[in-house]
Amino acid sequence: MDGREWERLSSFATISRELLAEPEEDLTLERIVKLAVEAVPGCDFCGISLRRGQGKVETPASTASVVDESDALQYEFNEGPCLDAIWEGDTYVVQDLRTDPRWPRWAPKAAALGFGSILSVRVVATADTRGGLNLYAARPHAFDADDVDMAHLFASYAASALEASQLVTGLRRALETRLEIGVAQGMLLQRYGLSLPNSFALLRRHSQLRNIKLREVAHQIVAAGPIPDCPDGDD
Repeated sequence: MDGREWERLSSFATISRELLAEPEEDLTLERIVKLAVEAVPGCDFCGISLRRGQGKVETPASTASVVDESDALQYEFNEGPCLDAIWEGDTYVVQDLRTDPRWPRWAPKAAALGFGSILSVRVVATADTRGGLNLYAARPHAFDADDVDMAHLFASYAASALEASQLVTGLRRALETRLEIGVAQGMLLQRYGLSLPNSFALLRRHSQLRNIKLREVAHQIVAAGPIPDCPDGDD
């Protein structure tokens, strides 16, 4: 192993530690885009796009507002390397946005924003979380074969970190929801003399009647007091 390979391995060991150090999903996403600029030599700006429900794609984190503008144009025109990386599962290198013919509506707009080239790599954290890592450069022909390899490797680290953070975030939210439901039950029990099972049944029935999630009913009760049409006593 030569010095360059050792330096690269050491660099990614540090990146792995830094990515996994953030337990929250939002913080992990912010750290991913920041470290991508440092990890891939040709990259000047970075954004990460994630697929949401019903085919929607959004950019939850980026290193500059101009990245958000470029990504928004991809979503508006429904074309661009980011979207193709997500839906087609491939890697796209645009060496010169002024001349690349693959995305005729988006590319000239991105070039007008000041970008010369872009490298988009797919990121897959879970079956439900797929996205694209979008590495932007100000100059054309900024990305070589080594940059592409580095981007692929970084994307795999980013996917692992994102999956871990989503697990932590999901567990935390589930715990908070369970706690809030318990508090709401306690409020109903104290105010109306309901039993613990009946207080939960009332929450569930109210959730069904209003067609809102159980945790939202509980949150409303905790925030504003018991539901107005709550009956007195057990039913």
